[in-house]
Amino acid sequence: MAVSYKKLWKLLIDRDMMKRDLREASGISTASMAKLGKNQNVSTDILVKICKALDCDISDICEITDDSQQVR
Repeated sequence: MAVSYKKLWKLLIDRDMMKRDLREASGISTASMAKLGKNQNVSTDILVKICKALDCDISDICEITDDSQQVR
């Protein structure tokens, strides 16, 4: 199983936000943003900060996917 943040990127597009805007609004580091961009694991604290900044639920920004379906 793996984590996908495609929902987060779609939400940013829908809200006309850039990654930089999200990083500043949520107070997360550039390293955390880079991990999100690579679909790597981040702490739940980071995800909660993003949810607070976007006023959304965690299921609105990420989902669990099957590893065998992901292209590497």
